[in-house]
Amino acid sequence: MLKIGILVSGGGTNLQAVLDAIDCGRITNAEVTVVISNNQNAYALERARNHGIEAFCISPVDFQDRDGFYEALLSKIDRYCLDLIVLAGYLVAIPVSMIQKYRNRIINVHPSLIPSFCGKGYYGLKVHEAALARGVKVTGATVHYVDEGMDTGPILLQKAVEVREGDTPETLQRRVMEEAEWLILPQAIQMIANGQEESE
Repeated sequence: MLKIGILVSGGGTNLQAVLDAIDCGRITNAEVTVVISNNQNAYALERARNHGIEAFCISPVDFQDRDGFYEALLSKIDRYCLDLIVLAGYLVAIPVSMIQKYRNRIINVHPSLIPSFCGKGYYGLKVHEAALARGVKVTGATVHYVDEGMDTGPILLQKAVEVREGDTPETLQRRVMEEAEWLILPQAIQMIANGQEESE
């Protein structure tokens, strides 16, 4: 059974997509054992607790420096002996020590077709604003492994989404979530849980 920890910063819609996929059997051989947020007001924490999953807030603002925060985060994660860490809208940089310790066991879902609209400064609505400003006709989402770079790790899955005339960043964000993120994140977890992923 793959033990999963999910890190979130906001509402937790991707978390919900994973939980729903486990409940209906689209993800097998896996369970979410802990949810951690950097934001004590994140609705994702409530989603987790409503599902009987342990949920915690570990925020950088509660520590004197970033090293203290990183140490607390890694200590909490280590306690759960996780097989996979999923970044699902987690807006805090991951410490290098954690990336090294959990090499090839951390994945992220990003709301664009990497290598487009990714890297420093590209998160949330900013990604969709950039896609519309560039005038692209197709965008989408990517699930990739996390390495020391920003959105540079090996790609597991991508799914394209059409950009429609009259789209706003908000409408495009919603459609990318519904048509791509909520589908490929559970699919990637299922691949990993059942040993089907090809990335190294």
